[in-house]
Order: sequence, then structure tokens, then C-alpha cells
Amino acid sequence: MRYVRLAGMQPHGADRPAGDAAGSAGARPAPRLALVTRAGCHLCDVAREALARVAQTSGERWVEIDIAGDLDLEREYGDRIPVVLLDGAEHGYWRVEEERLLGDLARRPRGR
Repeated sequence: MRYVRLAGMQPHGADRPAGDAAGSAGARPAPRLALVTRAGCHLCDVAREALARVAQTSGERWVEIDIAGDLDLEREYGDRIPVVLLDGAEHGYWRVEEERLLGDLARRPRGR
């Protein structure tokens, strides 16, 4: 299982405060959720909407990782796009299982 480093990615989510820049003093920890995507992916559009709902419900932020131009990510995720990552580990692909993801967020506190 490959873990993806999320530092420096642009967070999404309802709880993201205005002006929250990566590396700023008092900046929040990296988001627990990430969506691995590529341009032109219709399932990615659907997954973005679903992940936004999960973020709204859970209060978690999320980042989007575009694999374009990153050969390692292309090899890792290839045809499985979109891929949902929870705490850097693959949680699922093609579809966001919203209820399962919300349950796993609740069961696994940050840092576990």
C-alpha cells in the first residue's frame, strides 16, 4: 500500500478558513481526505460532488491530486481514477462510498 504525501495541496471543504495558507503560522494539519483525479474524467466530477458532501457532513477538509504529468502516480492509479484516499491510504476507487467513508472517518480519529 502506498501512502501519498498531502502537504502543500490546496484544501477544499466547508471548514477551510479564509486565508488558511499552507505553511502559515497556526496552519491546520493536512487534510485527511484526498481525491486522485485527472482532467476529462467524468467519474471525477461525480466524485468531487460526493466528497464535498462528505466534507460538509464530517467537517473534514480534502485535497485534489491531479495525476497528470506525474509518472509515479499514473503508474500507481492508472485506470482506477478517481481514487479516494483517507489518511494517505487508498479507501476506494471509481465511486465515493459516502456512508462507508463517513463511518471510517468517525471510527479512525486523526493520526491513527
